[in-house]
Amino acid sequence: MIGSVLLGGGMFLAGCSGSATSAASSSDTAAKTAGEAAGQADAAVPAAPAPRSAAHGNAGGQGGTGTTARLAPASIIYTAQLTVRAHDVSSAAAQAAQIAEGAGGYVSSETAKVNPDHPSDATASVQLKIPVAAYSATLGELGHRLGSQLALQQQAQDVTQQVADVNSQVTSDQAAIAQLRALLSHAGSVGDLLSVQNQINQEESNLESMQAQQRALSHQTSYATVTLTILGPKAKPVLHRPKAPPTLAGGFGAGWHALRVAVSWTLAFLGAIAPFAVVLAVAGYVVYRGRRWLTRRRPAAGAASPES
Repeated sequence: MIGSVLLGGGMFLAGCSGSATSAASSSDTAAKTAGEAAGQADAAVPAAPAPRSAAHGNAGGQGGTGTTARLAPASIIYTAQLTVRAHDVSSAAAQAAQIAEGAGGYVSSETAKVNPDHPSDATASVQLKIPVAAYSATLGELGHRLGSQLALQQQAQDVTQQVADVNSQVTSDQAAIAQLRALLSHAGSVGDLLSVQNQINQEESNLESMQAQQRALSHQTSYATVTLTILGPKAKPVLHRPKAPPTLAGGFGAGWHALRVAVSWTLAFLGAIAPFAVVLAVAGYVVYRGRRWLTRRRPAAGAASPES
């Protein structure tokens, strides 16, 4: 009986522990299953898009504010020197004028040197104003259609800052004139009226000067300047050699040359006045001797008169 009781109690305890273990295992399995289901649910749901401001912030961080800012158009003055050789200089000059006018430009100046005895040595210099939009195409057309191209030099000068300064000065002068005119209507005494009017006149003078510079810069940046040199079949081109930078040897040579020139002019001046100096010296010596002779005669005459 006692063994049966002990065996029954052991079986009961074993069953309770097995139930507890089974329950714990079942709870762990359920929790794991629930976690996997939650993970799958999170994976199935798409990620929310980033806020619009954050996206813009990243774009701005990569590109900066310069990606959205617009730069002011550059103001550039284009100039070129073109030299061509043509069989007929006059015909080539007329054709160059036609090409420039066809592009919307014009001829600003023209000079020609023609020798009737040697027509092949004729030369012509034509200055053309070409719209900037057609500058490159027109320059290439001039170099190919007029004859054989000998030389081409191009320059580009950026005057964007100068144009901006002049425009700003014009705006400031206009605003100052408007303020002075408003002040003029409230001026009381005659002295105040004259003072304000003088300031208005001064500002208007400055405004006219700035507007003249504004128009000149606008024209220079709108039209490129092409200096065209046309040479006859036997005319010699004019070589424009760039000036070398100054050096110590060059400065010493220039100083020595200036010294020799100064000495030469000094000697030439002395040689030129030498004859006059000799004549003046002789005349001065004669006058000096004559005065001494007269001085000696007067005391002698004075001493002889009392005795007599």
